[in-house]
This record gives sequence, C-alpha cells and structure tokens, in this order.
Amino acid sequence: MSLKQRLTDDMKAAMKSGDKHSLGVIRLANAAIKQKEVDERIELDDAQVLAVLEKMVKQRRDSVSQYEAAGREDLAAVERDEIVVVERYLPAKLDEASILAAIDAAIAETGAASPADIGKLMGVLKPKLAGQADMGLVSKLVKQRLSA
Repeated sequence: MSLKQRLTDDMKAAMKSGDKHSLGVIRLANAAIKQKEVDERIELDDAQVLAVLEKMVKQRRDSVSQYEAAGREDLAAVERDEIVVVERYLPAKLDEASILAAIDAAIAETGAASPADIGKLMGVLKPKLAGQADMGLVSKLVKQRLSA
C-alpha cells in the first residue's frame, strides 16, 4: 500500500473514530501533498511523499523551538503532538552507529578521502538514508569522518 493510500485510509478511520486531532494533522499532510502535486503537475511517489512529511516535521520542530523561546509552552505542546502524528508515517530512524556504517560503506564505494569529497559522498548517501536519518546529522558525521 502506498503512503498516500495509507494516509487516506487513516483519515477515514480517524473520521469514523472521532479522533479530531489525528484527522486534522492527516488532512494537513494530504493538503501539503496535493499542493505539491498541483504545483509541479506530477503524481508523487512514496519517496516524494516522505520528503513532504519530513518537511512538515522540520517546520513543526522549528515552531516548537520558537514557541519555547517565546514562553508559549501551550503552543509548543500542540506542535509536538502534531509531530507525533506525522512521524507515524515516517520510517524508523537509524541510530548513529548505523549511519556511521553507511558513511563508511559510501567512503569505500566512492573512494572519498578529503573534505573536498563531501559533496560526492553526500550525493551517494542522501538517496540511501532519505527518511531514515536527519541529513544535518549525516552531514556533520561525514565532515568528521573526512577531516579525521
């Protein structure tokens, strides 16, 4: 079952069960997916839907930090609850050891040896780790590996 279909099925289930919170978040996700499809005149595949969902999580994390800085814990809690709902549709995150193993495999594959090869290495890693790891963390770990 595709990710879009799963979102639609979960939206129907949330309607039937009266889960207004999940329903609202799933509708936001579906709207973001539909908007991207309309803007680009394409049908999104699972990888592209994952990218949209990851962007939603990133936006909410940014909002949480801003709300906390402004002392609005009530609004930060709402954003955290939305993150939990969206993360149900994202693949499980890799731990740091798994990410380092993938980096080492990519270094062996590409022959990267210096910080000048970071772009080449990230080009190989991004499709492999998309949705499974925070790419900011991956980038930081790649820089550490290549500068060591």
